This record gives sequence, C-alpha cells and structure tokens, in this order.
Amino acid sequence: MDAAFFGLGPRQDRARLQLDRLAANPPQVLVLEGGLAPEREAAALYFAAACNCAGSGASPGAGACGACPACVQIRDKIFMDLIFLDGAEQSIKVDDVREVRQKVGEPPRGSGHRVVVFTEAQALTPSAANALLKSMEEPRPGNCFLLLAPQRERLLPTLVSRSWTLTLAWPEAGGSLACPVDSETCDNTIWLEALERFWRTGQGLFGLTSAKTRLTRNVALAVVLALSKELADVLAGRECSRLGRFLGERLGLQGLRSLDLLLETTQEALVGQANPALSIEWMATRVALWVR
Repeated sequence: MDAAFFGLGPRQDRARLQLDRLAANPPQVLVLEGGLAPEREAAALYFAAACNCAGSGASPGAGACGACPACVQIRDKIFMDLIFLDGAEQSIKVDDVREVRQKVGEPPRGSGHRVVVFTEAQALTPSAANALLKSMEEPRPGNCFLLLAPQRERLLPTLVSRSWTLTLAWPEAGGSLACPVDSETCDNTIWLEALERFWRTGQGLFGLTSAKTRLTRNVALAVVLALSKELADVLAGRECSRLGRFLGERLGLQGLRSLDLLLETTQEALVGQANPALSIEWMATRVALWVR
C-alpha cells in the first residue's frame, strides 16, 4: 500500500483504510466529500488504483501498491479503465455524461473495475446530473462512479441518496493546510482571522486580497470550505471556534441558512474561474451587511 504515491497524505489515513475496504467490493456510486480538492482527487485516484492493482501480493482490501503498471497509469490518468471528468476546469455538461454512458455500457477492458471520476461534481449542470442519475438507475457490472464535492449537500439529493458517502478529514479550524497544487500553502488561520476582523470592524481584509499572487483560486476554495465547516458545526450544535460563535450570535438560524447559500454561490463562482479576490471580497461584504 502506497497512498503517498497518489498524493494522499497521512492526515487521511483513516479514510484510506475505508477506501481499502470498499475497493474489495466497490459500490456502484461513491461520494467523496470533505478535505481539500487535491485530497479528494488523490483519494479518488488511490481508490481507482486499489480497485485495479495487480501488484505483488495484491488481494481484495490490500489497497494500491503504487508500483504496478495499473497504479502508475491511474496516477497519470492514462489507465484504460479510468474516466476522469474535471469539474474544476469547467462545468460538466449533459453531452459529457452521455459519452460516459456509452462507455459504461460495455464491460471493463481489464480484469478490474472501470472507475468514472467526477471531480468538483457540484459543477454538474442540472441536465447532466439527471443524465447521470439515469446511468445509476441502469447499473452495469464492473463500473463504479466517484462523485467528488466539498459537501454532499452541493450535489443533487437523489444522486446522494443512491450513493455511499465517505467523508475525508476536514481541514482543521484555524489550522494550516498544505495544498499540493503548484506548491501553494493555504493558511486558513490568516484568512479566517482576517474575515472575522472585517465582519467585526470593517477592517483588515482588503490589504490581504489586494496582495498580488497571494489569493489564488485554490486558496480561495480552501477558505470557503473552512467557512462551510464552521457553518456546519454551528448548525449541528457542535463545539465551534470564536468565529463560528460570532456568526451564530449575529446571524441567527435564517441568516446561517442564507450564509450557506452564499458560500455555495461563491464556491460555484470560483469553480467557474471567477477572480478569487473579487469573489472573497463580494462574499465578505455581503456577510458584513448581515452581521451589523
């Protein structure tokens, strides 16, 4: 087993063990939520490899060796039974799903499973999501769909209801997270503290967002995900940070629901290639009006 080969770090060891068990008898549809976008992608590639690994001593539930041809090809996204659709690049349209449906109508070309990965699956258009739902209602042996999203609530509910769901370790509130994309480092502490200060005083945010190259799309998405986790803790009545308590006190239940929709809109804008700084500033300004 070599999860690091696919970019899946030790923070996700618990999820990796669950992926090993699921790979022994893959579900038709698996939703991967939580973590950061690069971690979800790494987990999906690891799972695809675990479903097809032919390494020395490979057996059901043993995970992926990271050395055999199947593992290497899956990591490089060139494996014959891997279909990879990236919703982070653009919205996933109905024609994309129809093309997938044609391919999954045939048996896998190898001896393992064909794995179809939809990254940032919240980018599925409504028509594409419904077309995918039809594919799930017509299961073909040997095929497994993976839907990757920050939270399951961002997906069509009927898709989730027909899926297994595995939650990766959430970003730690106020913690630093390594984002393995272009060697960027996403320090949520700086951004969450800046947002809280801005919402309390109206100061402390625009100096950060105006710094060139500091707020990339990956960092902005990580900040939105961290805020979503804070919101989930507040709504669930779990112990939360000072920021979470502040939002709960100032917004109330209806305001928190509005914030959830606002974060969803911001996330969709970022996936759609909107300017990261303008997206965070727009979101923060809307919340500032609500909390005062």
